[in-house]
Amino acid sequence: MPDKVVKTPYPLLDADPHFSRVVRYFRPSDYGTWAAATGAFPAALYLWNMADPIPGVRLRTSLRLGGLLGCIGGFLFAYQNSSLRFWGWSENKREEDMDVAELRQRVAEGQPLYPESSQPQWIQDVAYRNSAWSQLKFQAFPMFNFVNHQHHGTDPAKYAEKEQSE
Repeated sequence: MPDKVVKTPYPLLDADPHFSRVVRYFRPSDYGTWAAATGAFPAALYLWNMADPIPGVRLRTSLRLGGLLGCIGGFLFAYQNSSLRFWGWSENKREEDMDVAELRQRVAEGQPLYPESSQPQWIQDVAYRNSAWSQLKFQAFPMFNFVNHQHHGTDPAKYAEKEQSE
């Protein structure tokens, strides 16, 4: 099955980036979003309780659970924002520069552009089909790409050409 080609306003960096790569490319604004969501959830619970208090109920456990849910939700939101930049759906000049530098370094060291996987090819294919576009479905089922595969939707020759031109 051919990969779906989507026209984007910014260059596509990776159609299905590995989890560690998405997290490594977080911007300070992503960390700020994550922190804001972590604090906003328990704050909203506290304010809600002030507006409509429940007599005799302590908020300690609810606020802790709210902090945990805010932390998880904030991480998913930050991860999704980072993924949108990999897909070229939002401004990604910083990520493009980091991507070129990282992959040119791998080419210079004689390594493949993307790490090799110890999984059989059919497992890599299934993992790609399951995780492609999964960042758009976090509300239903959060799924990340933890498998190295060769389905990235970009032309590897562009990194080799830049290396040779210098």
